[in-house]
Amino acid sequence: MTWSFKDKKIGIAITGSYCTLNRTFEEIQKLAETNADLYTVFSFNTSITDTRFGTHDFFIDKAIEITGKKPIMTISDAEPIGPKKLFDILVITPCTGNTLAKLANGITDTPVLMAAKAHLRNNRPVVISLASNDALGINLKNIGILLNSKNIYFVPFGQDNYNEKPNSLVAHIEFLNYTIASALEGKQIQPVIKSPF
Repeated sequence: MTWSFKDKKIGIAITGSYCTLNRTFEEIQKLAETNADLYTVFSFNTSITDTRFGTHDFFIDKAIEITGKKPIMTISDAEPIGPKKLFDILVITPCTGNTLAKLANGITDTPVLMAAKAHLRNNRPVVISLASNDALGINLKNIGILLNSKNIYFVPFGQDNYNEKPNSLVAHIEFLNYTIASALEGKQIQPVIKSPF
């Protein structure tokens, strides 16, 4: 399907599920091809941490290359997202269990969480693209809270390695554009839980 988000301002908030970042940026590139006006927001850890999956500079440069804009990387720079009504929709991808838990409990101590808080004050949609090793453990209650929260939508997710990591859930990020289009209409795409088979 060919998607068009022309004239839509889309925030992409990136947190530290480092093993999924390369796949995430592939989808951000596809999103850019929809003619959306893209902005990125980096969590503190993602903006400073180098891993075997790539350096922080690599991902920051990639964000600038795709969007043409420097990422938002501080809480103070994220706060005006609300008063300026900067985004039509905000996507947290990948959304770690840590960010998920804080969002569900009203904690605002990173640029990504401030972006979400500031954006939600305008009653505009937030899309969560989950990547968490404890999603079916201690974090399951937070998924339940957010599934029942106003203006929160999930990219369909499923277990990514049920033999070795039975509590782990990862979004089927190939449904990102579909989820965004539905969330802009106030709808959660279904099924939200998709089997890997």
